[in-house]
Amino acid sequence: MRNLFSTRVKIILVIAALLTAALAILSGVTNTTVPDLIVQGILAPFKAAGTALTSTAEKYYGYMFRYEALAAQNEVLEERIAQMEDVARQADSVSRENERLRALLDLKATNESYQLVDAYIIGWSSTDWENTLTINRGTSSGIQENMCAITANGEVVGLVTSAGPNWAEVTTVLDSTLEISGTIATSGYNGMVRGGYVDGHETLLQMNYLPSSAIIRNQDQVVTSGSTVYPRGLIMGYVVDAGFEETGVAKFALLDPAADINALEQVFIITQYTTDTPTTTTGTDTAATESAATQATTPTTAPVEVTSATLPVGNVG
Repeated sequence: MRNLFSTRVKIILVIAALLTAALAILSGVTNTTVPDLIVQGILAPFKAAGTALTSTAEKYYGYMFRYEALAAQNEVLEERIAQMEDVARQADSVSRENERLRALLDLKATNESYQLVDAYIIGWSSTDWENTLTINRGTSSGIQENMCAITANGEVVGLVTSAGPNWAEVTTVLDSTLEISGTIATSGYNGMVRGGYVDGHETLLQMNYLPSSAIIRNQDQVVTSGSTVYPRGLIMGYVVDAGFEETGVAKFALLDPAADINALEQVFIITQYTTDTPTTTTGTDTAATESAATQATTPTTAPVEVTSATLPVGNVG
């Protein structure tokens, strides 16, 4: 045991001597005193830890600074994107408006007698049996009940059923309460067109009272027959199917509406138009009979003569 202790002491003394010699040599080389070297050796780990901590803090600060800069840049970019999207929406709106105006010019060129008031749709109401639109023009713009609403392409939208100073409600062709006299343009067959009551085909119109011998073809165009409310030749829809009514004595046709009611932004109200009105003559007093006939809405069996008259919109005919 004594020998073991003596060996340990010897080892410690040797190490101490070597450290002393190393410190002395290092002190001579670096011109630093031994106590300073001891202090530096003790503080070295702390300096390393401090350096690492400082480096980490600098990195974190740099990250935060870059994050704030990126956040600010991202906010600017989002604002620019929003502005660009707004410009794109406005451009789309202007493009659609230009298309409607070009179509309207064509419509007016074809029907010079039409007096139209444009209006934007501000509300919709739709149920199984009812389909109406609310527009932003009313009586102060010359719009009254029983005036026809159309698109810029001359497609029937519906009928004004109520109006206030700066609004009006349009009952559309999809509404089951609206019934319009129509004609198949290619064949001349007449019938009554209604909407909103065909099971399984709620978005279609149905044209009833067609002759049982009528030849009905797919995509036949159906137009208004003409009345004191609806000018002749307005497009109502296109035939997509046909069949016999329950009685078996007449046919019906299903129509795809020409106007895409649910996608409309703007409509045009026909406040006045000129049409051909049938008049009758007796052969004895032609002038008097023609004057009276211009106010009639139903022709007689006498010979028919056609005259031109400007009709304010009246009751459904």
